Amino acid sequence: MDGDSKKRWITCMKAAALCALVIAGACRYTSKYVSVSGNRNGNEIPVCSVETDKKEVALTFDATWGNKGMQEILDILRKHNIRSTFFLTGDWVEKYPADVKEIWREGHDLGNHSEQHKNMTQFSEKEKTQELLKVHEKVKALTGVEMKLFRPPYGAYDNKVILNAKENGYYTINWDVDSQDWKDYGKDRIISSVLEHPELKKGSIILLHSGAKYTAEALEPLICGLREKGYRIVPVSQMIYKEHYHMDVDGRQVKDK
Repeated sequence: MDGDSKKRWITCMKAAALCALVIAGACRYTSKYVSVSGNRNGNEIPVCSVETDKKEVALTFDATWGNKGMQEILDILRKHNIRSTFFLTGDWVEKYPADVKEIWREGHDLGNHSEQHKNMTQFSEKEKTQELLKVHEKVKALTGVEMKLFRPPYGAYDNKVILNAKENGYYTINWDVDSQDWKDYGKDRIISSVLEHPELKKGSIILLHSGAKYTAEALEPLICGLREKGYRIVPVSQMIYKEHYHMDVDGRQVKDK
């Protein structure tokens, strides 16, 4: 991704974050819980964290531009025997097929981050489906993996985006802890943004970007810091519930009793 494209990406990310806050605020005036199908108040919500007794968190990496730092990230994860989750765009898969295969061989989750990395709330149902299936087929052709995890570009979603993903066999995954690595403020800022984040807790999903300038440099001290706090790092697929669950309005996945 060139400089102008990255600037547009950052602008969209900020706008999407503001939109998410507005939606979350509005939801708090409805019932505390919504069902998976959204049949209690009509609001579909992505999984942002998981209610669990286990002191576990998930590191997730969005791969949308460039592969600089990817090998270092994979080496560090291997060194610490950690499995993470990588959300890939179709463009990234086409440019870096060897990286896709290595991520898979290392045992990490492969997730769908759309074909073009555009705001899918603006797309028709047919376009939404194409955004999912194009990258799905590319990854399947390279690895044989049928991806089940989807992260909408910029974290932007509405009911139709989540329902479309569900119809295509996907769980929609966002995050509750943003490392802010995409702001390029430096290694220390990434580490503190996560370790001092007020939402960091059991079941947190942490947002990182494999192509951000300081992510690889920050990763090892971040892992050490999480472990010092007693957290075990697991892939999203291991942490989420696949059935018999509901969502609270903050995007916390809660197992049905």
